[in-house]
Amino acid sequence: MSAMLLQITILVLAGLMLAAAFFDASKFIIPNWLVGLVILTFPIAALAAGLGWSEAGNHLLGGLVALVIGFALFAPGWIGGGDAKLFAAAALWFGWPEIIAFLIHTVMAGGALVLLLLALRWLAPRIPALAGKLEGTALAVKAPVPYGIAIAAGVFWSLPKTAFWQAF
Repeated sequence: MSAMLLQITILVLAGLMLAAAFFDASKFIIPNWLVGLVILTFPIAALAAGLGWSEAGNHLLGGLVALVIGFALFAPGWIGGGDAKLFAAAALWFGWPEIIAFLIHTVMAGGALVLLLLALRWLAPRIPALAGKLEGTALAVKAPVPYGIAIAAGVFWSLPKTAFWQAF
């Protein structure tokens, strides 16, 4: 029963991360209700995986550190507030040392996303069919970077190395 509950919880997390990436890419927002659901999946997964108090505390500490990092990046405007909250909520799923891999994978995915957006933002206006249709999209020249995509990629890249994945 607990293995099945854990598998369902991981699938729910995957769906929530995909939804966050979609919302961020299409509207440049990550709704608070979605971040809240990501947070709520963690205790269910922790119980299903049989995490002890010290392991769960390790994950909570990781989430708190990620929140501090996220808001340190939000303060100068490098990422949005939704990105900072999603990063912290997702970080709950990664204890020590997995949180380091999650951070590195998210940064690498973010770098790849920025390079892709730079290339597409240069290319898209040069395509006549797209020239007047870019305003309000991620391809607009001054549009923010939808970093929720990179956070979701970081989760998908890092999750198979976690205690949750190994619990099945």
